[in-house]
Amino acid sequence: MEVLEAIEGSRREPDPALFLGQGKVAEVGEAVRRLDATLVVVNHEISAVQQRNLERELQVPVVDRTGLILDIFAQRARSAEGKLQVELAQLERLSTRLIRGWTHLERQKGGIGLRGPGETQLETDRRLIGHRVKLLKQRLARVQSQRSTQRRARVRSGGLSVSLVGYTNAGKSTLFNRLTSASAYAADQLFATLDTTSRRLHVGAGRQLVISDTVGFIRHLPTTLVAAFRATLEETIHADLLLHVVDAAHPDRDLQIEAVQRVLHEIGAGEVPQWLVMNQIDRLEQPPRIERDECGSIRRVWMSAATGAGLTGLREALAAFVAEPSASRVVIPQDPSFSQDRDVAERSAVGAP
Repeated sequence: MEVLEAIEGSRREPDPALFLGQGKVAEVGEAVRRLDATLVVVNHEISAVQQRNLERELQVPVVDRTGLILDIFAQRARSAEGKLQVELAQLERLSTRLIRGWTHLERQKGGIGLRGPGETQLETDRRLIGHRVKLLKQRLARVQSQRSTQRRARVRSGGLSVSLVGYTNAGKSTLFNRLTSASAYAADQLFATLDTTSRRLHVGAGRQLVISDTVGFIRHLPTTLVAAFRATLEETIHADLLLHVVDAAHPDRDLQIEAVQRVLHEIGAGEVPQWLVMNQIDRLEQPPRIERDECGSIRRVWMSAATGAGLTGLREALAAFVAEPSASRVVIPQDPSFSQDRDVAERSAVGAP
């Protein structure tokens, strides 16, 4: 999609019928006609009634934040597991929007052997969706069981697991490819990665670990997506170390860090040890380095996955983690309200006191 115009506004509380106020709806409608727009995206979650009323007022399709994210997920899903997870999230969202979204299907239709006496089309659709959701959950449960079996085998072999987590488009897949010489899909796109990819990483002296590339997070991530991707996120929950990849050059990096911490806390990975990997230092003209706390534990790794600057230092840190995991782990505060002060971060970046 091409963004033609962004319109902002503020209200004490959303309008029950339109989400926006009447004046703001008129402003959006005027922009739609002036720009000949074919779609309106609301950067919030709206109800089925509000979506239907907005479409009636604006005379163009309306998509909310959750719907847009689901559309992007549907485009990006490549593996069978990823497609199952996206379909489950879509159907669970659709099931909550049948009642008022499909009022034209509420009339009763009889038919022995078809829908049952007096069953409405709406009830039929709800029942069919329920059956499909149940089937998808059973298939994903089998996937989750397979992952658990693989994880137990890895634990028995003494191997450690490391997961790459972070905000979407922070550079996780690029770093994964740099570390493992893999060819995972990496692009300047939101949610370019939806499927977990794992590779063995040799870190020297005969030591190795399993590193996994995972789906990126985003602010206000819909709970239906978190639930649908539970099987994929299991790798994060049971990891021995999280490499929290941050786009260090992004103006909202602190908010992105906070958003990722919230999701990690929500899925039960809040207590897993993690390092902040401050990526894309080439755009900040900062040197690669490793910051440690007063106990000598790693706090931040500054590097560039695109150029490879600082990659050697990260490999050496991972080698030390495998050799002495307990001495190399550090837990970043997992309070959902955690947010690093920008000024302190910048002073730390240049080595100032």
